[in-house]
Amino acid sequence: MTKDRNLEQFIRTIQSNCDISDASGSGIFSICGMALRLRDLNKWEKGFHPWEENNPSELVDWIDHKEQLWEKIEGRAFAPLPLFEREYDPFDTGAINKILSPLNLFYGAGYAHSLKPTFFLAGIKETRYLDGIPIVILEKELLRDLLTIPALNQDGFILIRRDAACFFLWDQMVYLKKSGQRFLHFALKQCGLPDTRLESRKTHFESILSVQEQTYIHHEIGELKDTVFDHQIFREIVSEFPHTPVELLARTVKDLLADTAAHGTLQHIISTKNAAGLGFYAAFQDGLFLPLFPQLRNAFEKFASDQDWERIEAAREQGFLTARQYARDLIAIFCNAPDKNHKDQVAEKIYKTLVQPLIES
Repeated sequence: MTKDRNLEQFIRTIQSNCDISDASGSGIFSICGMALRLRDLNKWEKGFHPWEENNPSELVDWIDHKEQLWEKIEGRAFAPLPLFEREYDPFDTGAINKILSPLNLFYGAGYAHSLKPTFFLAGIKETRYLDGIPIVILEKELLRDLLTIPALNQDGFILIRRDAACFFLWDQMVYLKKSGQRFLHFALKQCGLPDTRLESRKTHFESILSVQEQTYIHHEIGELKDTVFDHQIFREIVSEFPHTPVELLARTVKDLLADTAAHGTLQHIISTKNAAGLGFYAAFQDGLFLPLFPQLRNAFEKFASDQDWERIEAAREQGFLTARQYARDLIAIFCNAPDKNHKDQVAEKIYKTLVQPLIES
């Protein structure tokens, strides 16, 4: 595939843009977060499974090489992508994918958390349709940056990045906090695992991933169909306050709306009585999700013994009402600010009114 002369420079340029993004955006991560992302990127480059580890000395040398590269290119502008004798803006994904479609390739680009630019190129495994929405299952990724994003929506498509999803899901299980372990063990049992040991998780990983893929798909459907949190206002908020508690709150509320709406993640889990999916969902809640949506774990504690789905439905409905109110409050503070040029004052009001009570609860 990469031997095609029409793709060689295209691929090299995407890789360069990935490196530029990582060089400029690496500072948004904590030391531990950066170490995890570097390790996953190294595993992906080496073709390892998520549970395989590189030789420590080789990993250190690889990281040193990356950091030297980043020092040389930090601050550079992203290059246009040359493709079949034309050049494309690296964020013009619609036009680029029209060219790539006959080659069974899909190109992704956008802005993720803290507005870090992200790019990838992957092969298309299959395309499905659900409620008229095209769902593209991507297999082997040819190029990617530091971010391990399992799913996203782009240009009306829902994209499932299976390579990235494998690393993302494995890391979630391995680094899960103690408070989530009982929910995870329930989910693994529902997936048919004989026990919760790492070896069993490796053996049954495809089964575990297939459950989570449905969660990823219906979360993205929930986002696409959300009418509560205006998409343009959301983009303005995260653009004004990147890498702050305000951005974290906006993204968490947006995710909770997608999960608790009548067409979102939890409604699908409930309608299909997917107990494994519910267990994983409860296990992987963290950050502001926990104080925003305590009803889910509380309901699950009883569900584990009585399998009462009506209890989970009641929790979903309450979670949606909470998310809707937070979205409305956040939008009101942001849009009604008398002077948006004083961003610090707006951020402080949002923090004191909405974020701080959650942290202190």
